[in-house]
Amino acid sequence: MFDTKILDNSDRSIELAAELLKSGEVVGIPTETVYGLGADASNEDAVKKIFEAKGRPADNPLIVHISEFSQIEELVTEIPRLAINCAEKFWPGPLTMIMPKSDRVPMITSGGLDTVGIRMPSNETARKIISACGFPIAAPSANLSGSPSPTSAQHVYNDMQNRIPAIVDAGHCGIGVESTVICFEGRDSIRLLRPGFISVDDLKEITENVIIDKGVTEIVAADAKVASPGMKYKHYAPKAEITILEGTLDAYREYVKENSDNDTTLLVFDKNDADGLGLPYVVYGSTDEEQARNLFGSLRELDRLNAVKVFARCPSKNGVGLAVYNRLIRAAAFRVIRL
Repeated sequence: MFDTKILDNSDRSIELAAELLKSGEVVGIPTETVYGLGADASNEDAVKKIFEAKGRPADNPLIVHISEFSQIEELVTEIPRLAINCAEKFWPGPLTMIMPKSDRVPMITSGGLDTVGIRMPSNETARKIISACGFPIAAPSANLSGSPSPTSAQHVYNDMQNRIPAIVDAGHCGIGVESTVICFEGRDSIRLLRPGFISVDDLKEITENVIIDKGVTEIVAADAKVASPGMKYKHYAPKAEITILEGTLDAYREYVKENSDNDTTLLVFDKNDADGLGLPYVVYGSTDEEQARNLFGSLRELDRLNAVKVFARCPSKNGVGLAVYNRLIRAAAFRVIRL
């Protein structure tokens, strides 16, 4: 049990966070995507504490965060040319690349896989913490496993109080959904395993051969091994039962009128979507970028409202919208009604 402290992002706080990480503890750290639960990626005992704090399944791999490109060389046995091209264009930034791991990365960090996902965050505080430690940091999202990811230090505290010693607060995350995750197939193909702010169109600036893994929008078998976090389990979910309604606004409103009851709450793009329906609602944004930034906070708001049954408007499946859709269908346990 810890008396969890929320630290600011001053140089002194960064030093304190680095001291805790060097001693094998777990610290909540900010990134531009969501807050992460960080530990020394090469320290098996420290990484084990991440899984314990989150209640995370052991076969769900962790992403390793670096502060400069040179750190990648000790983590992998091969760097594909496409990976270098992607790093030059998108790092620092919300892109995770999966490559064959070196012995420096223990199996507990990689979820039992021979590969490891690596990214260089654009959040300056995150990179300062990594640099102050002098080693790469493994950091999944800093929430209880399965619940909505945290986009503020307060979200982390709500889930992790008494579980970790400290959280570094650098304000709200600017992007709001986890990083895009890719791997490489052959010399000229990229496979998208988890969509994020770096979109399919962005990746096509590197190569036209971008394959969207079926696990992005479909259920992955329970016994399947997955290379990316967030592919396999019901994930990002509030306590309420969410059903996504895919169709026009008129069709959405008609379905709600015919199927709602006193336990119904709406998850909508803007307040006009809910006008005249007489039901409580939560707004998560009218553009892809707003929805990405607000989604997890909105799912947490549903818990605050003690929502029981939620009818959610379906986001776009293009650009950043694909990332929002990917998270929302997992929060809904793949309950989608096409109107």
